Amino acid sequence: MERKTSQIQPPTYGDLITVLSIDGGGIRGIIPATILSFLESQLQELDGSDARLADYFDVMAGTSTGGLVTAMLTAPDENNRPLYAAKDITPFYLEHCPKIFPQKSGLFAPIRNIVQTLIGSKYDGKYLHEVVKEKLKDTRLSNTITNVVIPTFDIKKLQPTIFSTYETKRAACYDAKLSDICIGTSAAPTYLPAHYFKVEDGKNNVREHHLIDGGVVANNPGLIAISEVSKEIFKNNPDFYPIKPMEYGRFLVISLGTGAAKYEQKYNSSMAAKWGIVEWLLHKGSNPLIEVFTQSSADMVDYHNSVVFQALRSEDSYLRIQEDELSGTEASVDVATKENLERLVEIGENLLKKPLSRVNLETGLSEPIPKGGTNEEALKRFATLLVNERRLRESRSPLIVKKASK
Repeated sequence: MERKTSQIQPPTYGDLITVLSIDGGGIRGIIPATILSFLESQLQELDGSDARLADYFDVMAGTSTGGLVTAMLTAPDENNRPLYAAKDITPFYLEHCPKIFPQKSGLFAPIRNIVQTLIGSKYDGKYLHEVVKEKLKDTRLSNTITNVVIPTFDIKKLQPTIFSTYETKRAACYDAKLSDICIGTSAAPTYLPAHYFKVEDGKNNVREHHLIDGGVVANNPGLIAISEVSKEIFKNNPDFYPIKPMEYGRFLVISLGTGAAKYEQKYNSSMAAKWGIVEWLLHKGSNPLIEVFTQSSADMVDYHNSVVFQALRSEDSYLRIQEDELSGTEASVDVATKENLERLVEIGENLLKKPLSRVNLETGLSEPIPKGGTNEEALKRFATLLVNERRLRESRSPLIVKKASK
């Protein structure tokens, strides 16, 4: 298969394996979108205005809303360049989130929300389906500018389904439309309906999918992305020769969260001890059960990666940016009012100025790194590393050298 000219050359010609991971979190996807816009601007300062994130990462992974962002940043346009620049993601959210999550108004709105959630999904998902299919059209997973990994959960099989560009190269039945994958990974229980579709491989083989939110599997998909790469190395994918399966020191990972509620601010054991099934699903308009398993999933992946990278003395190659101080409607996944969406933009911008943090392996909590600088400064450093890695690969790649000599 001919490599796209805009695609980063394989790791076999470089020193690193570059990974970008984006958490799930509904409308809070605005927070990592703001961070990504800054990172891409730094790449452009170093490498020209046409630089796009997909040009620098071997793998881009996203769950739920992060899966949608990943698809938008890696789907090709008519010129085989990324469909969206990072700076376009936040305006997309500001325009479409109020229609994806329409807010009921009036005195009895809370009651109507509760009743709707008890009899079906809070939102019908029709607008989400329309806008995703309109933007991504018939683009398939194999068409992406760089490799993509998006987790989902198959409710019929009761097991995860990981959509990976790598798998499409081995079996066409994995080559689903990006629009279907995005709708599936975003189908959060009680918020949006499950999504069904099937994939045919042209040889009368059909693979059915009955999908719900990828956050059920891994709200933070960083570890899944690393695992997919490790599988490729184990299977002797020539793109990774001579890298060994357990050479985690070669990874350069940027992991972006979508924010979490302020510690000890939202719930406590006294409250939860009194809850029945209804309260676990509907406590003051939120869904504690969903919040608990998605946040715990994201934190455990961050903890695991922190342990591995610190144990290998390569902690400077792992960057996790997360806002842990959300309060009120800021922490919601679906309060898509103009005021709340604009507040999330502000939170993302302020997060850039906050101190760089890392998990304390004794407490499990994320703490500022002494003299570590800010998240903004860390992203500038990573942008330089990414540009240098891309240039190194191009200088060593026979494909690039051959083209340059003509």
